[in-house]
Amino acid sequence: MKNSFSDLTFQELVEKREQLRKEFMDFRISSVMGHAENPIERRTLRRNIARLNTVIHEYALGLRNPGDK
Repeated sequence: MKNSFSDLTFQELVEKREQLRKEFMDFRISSVMGHAENPIERRTLRRNIARLNTVIHEYALGLRNPGDK
């Protein structure tokens, strides 16, 4: 199931991206240490970060307005 990020505001998108980046880095550290519980989680986090980057880039291009949800 894909996460829906289209209903978040621009500021919430940026905060969510930073949160996911932190989770991804924590997961990478734990996987190097050999304690990764779910290896598929790495792919899921990476894809969600890419989805967020796409929506944030749409704001930069003007395809979305900051007032839109």
